[in-house]
Amino acid sequence: MAVDRAMVELFRKELELCKVKSGERIGILSEDRIRIDYAETFLAAAQDLGADPFHLNISKRPGSFPGPGNSLRGHQAAIDALKNTDMVIDLVGLLWSKEQTAITSAGPRMLLVLEPFEVLRRMLSSPDSRRRVEAASRILTGAREMRITSPGGTDATYRFGNFKVVCQYGYTDEPGRWDAFPGSFIWTGAREDGVEGKVVIDAGDMLLDPFMRYVSAPITLTIKSGFITEIAGGGMEGALLRDYMKGFKDPKAYAVSHIGWGLDENASWTFMGTSPVAAQSVGQDGRAYYGNVLFSTGPNIEYGGSNHTECHLDIPLKDCSMFLDGRQIVKDGAIIPEEMRVPGR
Repeated sequence: MAVDRAMVELFRKELELCKVKSGERIGILSEDRIRIDYAETFLAAAQDLGADPFHLNISKRPGSFPGPGNSLRGHQAAIDALKNTDMVIDLVGLLWSKEQTAITSAGPRMLLVLEPFEVLRRMLSSPDSRRRVEAASRILTGAREMRITSPGGTDATYRFGNFKVVCQYGYTDEPGRWDAFPGSFIWTGAREDGVEGKVVIDAGDMLLDPFMRYVSAPITLTIKSGFITEIAGGGMEGALLRDYMKGFKDPKAYAVSHIGWGLDENASWTFMGTSPVAAQSVGQDGRAYYGNVLFSTGPNIEYGGSNHTECHLDIPLKDCSMFLDGRQIVKDGAIIPEEMRVPGR
């Protein structure tokens, strides 16, 4: 198939950020005909840089979805082939899966790419994005407690243990490191029994996969010892959330997962409701939105925990305040520390 030269140029810039060099083995993973144009374009971009890329296409498992239930599960030959690379470009969605851990533990760095081209182009990262995220990591690493509040009634406390801080700045250039293109944000997790309080998903906040919608009425989550014990209110979205989580028939589905904040000045909060390609998005705009608080539920293996549940929800919250060991980091959706701020904001 003919490749789009504008896409080749963008993907080459991304691979340059990832420090792809001549002779490196690049494995590109796709399923069926989904994102085949991306696979072909990454092949061309990697070849332009002198790398040695190959495309591994697998059949989509019925009912599979990005994460623990991905289509790579059970394909040991494919997993072994990807282990024997320098970098994997994941066009399937392996995040939160044992397959991803097996591959990156063998040494390859991995880049997840699921967003439509419009989003990739608008949110292409830069070394300055990395600087902001790494500055945030220095602030978050070693913190013992986080408190988040909001005008709508959120007041929750996270007691941290020894889980790692995950930096996402939109590219990966170190062995075994995972990142997603695009998006700049940071996250970690509390002790598995270390979250208490209430989180209010307010009108205008987002429920991402599988719902991909804005909330129309406040949903109040009561959290005790790291688990959601009540989901109250919320109208249609509240009913959907209760039924969805109940459907997994898994007590660990109600666990609180990672928490963090967005640092991407090019992310758009309104994208999901205004763009003609919003239906193709997986929500990186919401996750990375500058000054958001990203609240999540479900699995925590990505940062060192033990919860493998297949029920995972990312819920970006707007206009919150956030404190680390009493120090205010975000005030009503505005980032305070100068080293993390975008000039002029």
